[in-house]
Amino acid sequence: MEIKGHVAVVTGAASGLGFATAKRLAEAGATVAILDLSGEAAAKSAAEIGGTGYAVDVSDASAVEAAFTQIESELGTPRIVVSCAGIGTAGRILPRDGSLTIDTFAKALNVNLLGTYAVMNIAARAMAAADPIDADGDADGARGVIINTSSVAFEDGQIGQAAYSASKGGVASMTLPAARELARFGIRVMAIAPGLFETAMSAGLPDDIRADILKNVPYPSRMGDPDEYARLAQAIVENPMLNGTVIRLDAAARMPIK
Repeated sequence: MEIKGHVAVVTGAASGLGFATAKRLAEAGATVAILDLSGEAAAKSAAEIGGTGYAVDVSDASAVEAAFTQIESELGTPRIVVSCAGIGTAGRILPRDGSLTIDTFAKALNVNLLGTYAVMNIAARAMAAADPIDADGDADGARGVIINTSSVAFEDGQIGQAAYSASKGGVASMTLPAARELARFGIRVMAIAPGLFETAMSAGLPDDIRADILKNVPYPSRMGDPDEYARLAQAIVENPMLNGTVIRLDAAARMPIK
């Protein structure tokens, strides 16, 4: 599918993987809507790429729905939707103080999994109601592409990542059934499972911890650049045969126990 001339929505796009993706899509000619929990940050990032910013809590389905209604009214029907909004919660099932961690688990699911599902659900409804895209010689009847963000933790969850791994595992697991269901509408669904990337979550790591982590990254032995995630997202949009699959983007890394 061509990117130029279409509306793209990217969540969690005020920074990190989301901003890199929004920037790359804008450079490829898309009209980009940046969704982020912070409206101020969303507006600032949108101004950098010539897009439009919206304040949205993805765990609030009514807020997501209202944002998509506004985007359709102001920009047009989204044809590219990339979900990057998420939280990196960490906590043991049995912490030393003996406290219950059910609330922490629920919060991770609400943001990472239910938030991703809400965006996909609402985006799919908008795409399905739109006419197929008339691309150059394209007879596939495409209506749009949805890309969700999982994590290598869905397979390599470490101690303390039960909540995070479960939420990202849910994102990975719903990729194929979602792609199969939405295929009749010409909507593709993919997921990217990134490994260790230079984002706000990794920025505060001490040098010794960072060095220890990189021992488990075979090649290239470094943190990923957010634009490398964005490049994969662009390739997914442009390649119509990429559908229903989770792609690990991790430099062959496998996370240790802790």
